[in-house]
Amino acid sequence: MGLIPLIVLFFIAAGLSTYLGTLYNGLVALRNDIDKAWANIEVLLKQRHDELPRLVAVCQGYMQYERDTLQRLTEARAKYGSAFTTDQKALASGSVTASVQQLFAAAENYPSLQANATFLELQKRITELENQIADRREFYNDSINLFNTRIRQIPDSFVAKTLGLQPRAMFQVSAAERAPVPVAITT
Repeated sequence: MGLIPLIVLFFIAAGLSTYLGTLYNGLVALRNDIDKAWANIEVLLKQRHDELPRLVAVCQGYMQYERDTLQRLTEARAKYGSAFTTDQKALASGSVTASVQQLFAAAENYPSLQANATFLELQKRITELENQIADRREFYNDSINLFNTRIRQIPDSFVAKTLGLQPRAMFQVSAAERAPVPVAITT
């Protein structure tokens, strides 16, 4: 075998290795982006988790007839605290969000609570956290979508199968979050 065919074969092998390495690095970067996006969501969920006991404590003094609402929020918070997997945390987070929405809706029936500066501060803080969580969920889902698309496209799918990469589930809105929040209008 001559020198020229060996050189051509070497360059083909080097080019193929470089190409496969680039595909591999791209998939690893996408997987890490997903993990980072989820970690960013968890930071906000933890902040919200830490604020909720203060909110419940403020509301308990005013909302004598809303024990069920406060209990649901406390249970949802405990469920989030005991969740381990991303899917469990996402589901529990949805329950917390729905419970917070119900609490804020119920609080509208208590003018003295609505006038409480601490309640208003907590309501504003939790609402800001909810908005940030929604933004981060969107980024997380965009990252998942890109990853899932790439691992199903040729030639990335060959590298993904070799690495055992599986599609990931998007962060979805729970049924509790989709349910309408009851709002009572008092006159």
